[in-house]
Amino acid sequence: MKKLFLPTQGIAMCRLIRCFLSLNLFIATLNCITVSSVKAQSYGNVAMGGGGFVSGIITSKIDPNLIYARTDVGGAYRWDNTNSKWIPLLDWASSSETGYLGVESLATDPVDANNLYMLVGISYFNSGKTAILRSQDKGNTFSITDVTSQFKTDGNGMGRQNGEKLQVDPNNNTILYCGTRANGLFKSTNSGVSWNRLSGLNITTTSNGAGLSFVLLDKTLASGGATQRIFAGVSQTGTNFYISTNGGTSFTAVSGGPTTLMPQRAALASDGNLYITYADHEGPWNPTIGQVWKYNVSSGAWTNVTPAGITFPFSGISVDPYNPTHLMLSTINIYYSQGGAWGDQFYISYNGGSSWTNVVARGFTMNNQGVPWLTSSQSIHWAGCIEFDPFSTGKVWVTSGNGIFRNDSIETSNTWKAMVKGIEETVPQDMVSIPGGPIFSAISDYDGFKQTAPATYGTQHTPTMGSNSGIAYASKSTSKLARAGSLIYYTTNQGTSWTQTSAVPPANGSTASDFGYLALSSSGGRILYSPANGNSTTMYYSTNNGSKWTTVNGISFNTRPVSDYETDNRFFAYNTADGYLYYSTNGTSFSKGAYTGASYGSFHIRTVPGNSQHVWVALYGNGLAYTTNGTSSSVAFTKITNVTACSAVGFGATASGASYPTIYIWGTVGGVEGLYRSTNKGVSWTRINDNLHEWGGVGNGQFVIGDMNTYGRVYMSTAGRGIAYIESSSVARMSNTEEITSKDTSILKVSAYPNPVAGELKVRLTEDLKGSTIYLFNSSGQLVFAGKANSTLITIDMSGFSSDIYLLKVDNGVKSSVIKIVKR
Repeated sequence: MKKLFLPTQGIAMCRLIRCFLSLNLFIATLNCITVSSVKAQSYGNVAMGGGGFVSGIITSKIDPNLIYARTDVGGAYRWDNTNSKWIPLLDWASSSETGYLGVESLATDPVDANNLYMLVGISYFNSGKTAILRSQDKGNTFSITDVTSQFKTDGNGMGRQNGEKLQVDPNNNTILYCGTRANGLFKSTNSGVSWNRLSGLNITTTSNGAGLSFVLLDKTLASGGATQRIFAGVSQTGTNFYISTNGGTSFTAVSGGPTTLMPQRAALASDGNLYITYADHEGPWNPTIGQVWKYNVSSGAWTNVTPAGITFPFSGISVDPYNPTHLMLSTINIYYSQGGAWGDQFYISYNGGSSWTNVVARGFTMNNQGVPWLTSSQSIHWAGCIEFDPFSTGKVWVTSGNGIFRNDSIETSNTWKAMVKGIEETVPQDMVSIPGGPIFSAISDYDGFKQTAPATYGTQHTPTMGSNSGIAYASKSTSKLARAGSLIYYTTNQGTSWTQTSAVPPANGSTASDFGYLALSSSGGRILYSPANGNSTTMYYSTNNGSKWTTVNGISFNTRPVSDYETDNRFFAYNTADGYLYYSTNGTSFSKGAYTGASYGSFHIRTVPGNSQHVWVALYGNGLAYTTNGTSSSVAFTKITNVTACSAVGFGATASGASYPTIYIWGTVGGVEGLYRSTNKGVSWTRINDNLHEWGGVGNGQFVIGDMNTYGRVYMSTAGRGIAYIESSSVARMSNTEEITSKDTSILKVSAYPNPVAGELKVRLTEDLKGSTIYLFNSSGQLVFAGKANSTLITIDMSGFSSDIYLLKVDNGVKSSVIKIVKR
């Protein structure tokens, strides 16, 4: 959820009675107040539309239109049916929780629709930290159970579209089950707060590392108020299907099903038939063959119900809750005719799988719903999950490697709508904002986009080549850009058209590069290119748009070139191994410059618009440093002492009255990590994000970039939530001359309780203080509440506020007091 700050330039706020204004700033009863120099702060994503693998879609069976989507690197979403868009639920994840953006499984509560659970973690982030997230308000807020010491998950691992492996007992919703990758099956009896392994299922890991592929509960067999029959699929050939009839105390291997294939997903029909999809590998990109089987729970009989003559691998399976013989089925990793493209196939059955109709074969049209890059050449692929809408079974949802799609009338319609509004799941690698021009992005898998406004869908770079790793422009000739991936393209008309270079420099020996970084001289006449794949230690230059590449002298380490904005053919590069800046005055050779003050750090260094030779380096745990003489080996770097850690630094439009471009960092100031802005060359910093908007940190791309045309707008890379941005030109703040701790409350007789507070905060005043103004600031100094005291007892609902230390200021126009409030 977003926070709203009060509007600008002395706007009077009158009698807003306990209103959230839809953005989480709670304004209590107000008689007119005045706050100056305050502008609304907003959060968003650069609009691209989908762009990543949605690994599962989960529908509530008791609450219409309550639908969740989980992704492999982009978190989870809840469907907003009124506005036909998805609401992100995990943007609060900090950089120590980046892996939470990988959601391996998600469970709705079949008894109380408010309850939501997720199994989250990615093996290569945060040392594989794994958690069960627990929500009692449909994902608006979460409690966290860290289960890393018991088991680890991998939301971006192979088999991530299998499932679901996290389930809530429909007969006792305090009981949950969770299948794991390497530690078997776990059970919780206290709504996910704690977990214990069920030794009755003697399965730990599998050779493919996927473990249990699904867990499913049959509510028709219950005892003692709890479900007794549990099904478990295991991602392996051979023995791979188990049943418990005593609540997980013991499991029995079930024979009769396929032993040369691996179970993917399962759906239980109301007539007692369990449908299981199979493939020869765990997926999503490696299956080649498969089958579909029906298991009758009562008799134990198995029936092969694979579509006749089809050997495709299958994954998604769904049963109509009102008709147990009405089924939907999806293939996975099949590239067959799908309209004008090639993708997965979807089948419908009206007789329990005795026969099937391929609904793609009868006709296929993709409706991109205004997302320009989803053209007829795009397909629905990696269709790991397909689901009936349980309250309107004519609607069918299906997941894909590029988003989510829906058919609104599966019986007769051949149109599949892209339902991706609100889902931004790309992995950004690089970005530029051109003064007087658009923004350009470089992203994994889908090239990147040119956009004139961040909230409006842009134009995909074409020709496409898949992943783009770097993009750069010529600062004095801004129509010239170049981008790199498996190929290198350049444009002389600001992206209207792109031309492929005739050659790509090798990364190692004769091996062609497929990932690298670029810099253009300010005139655009020279391109520097540094391959980034493998352990390349060579940089190249070209003066003829890539027709010929020549080795740059003086570079023997993996790095990233950056050009000086003001002086042509001046370039810089940082050696993270020795901590030295290297410089070139001719774009042909580099010399060793000054020591930055520390080794390590990001080689995504920044030069400064309008300031020749100024170079800033983010030094990770060693903070932030800069030089104003980048071509000198003797002029030492200056360390910004109030920044104790910094992962990324960038520049944006200069603030009114400032003499230096605005600096943005993702770093730590005053012990708090976040996105900060400085308008005075790092003398002081303003945090411009909050604890609800951290997006897991700067992720793979490791960049923050200010917009060069709009002061206060800043863009930030993420590990899978696309490019986040903040509009933050002016935010109400406490002056640094005001009190910042609780001091003399005898000046004004004020008390506030309970303190610490979890919900409602009571502010008690004496009778003579009626009419005083009450302000509440968070630890970043941002105003989150303001109002007039028209009684002696004021109630502020802080239940929706982030856990933080707040400062409550009461001001009667003559004197003021400040009380420290701790929000749990």
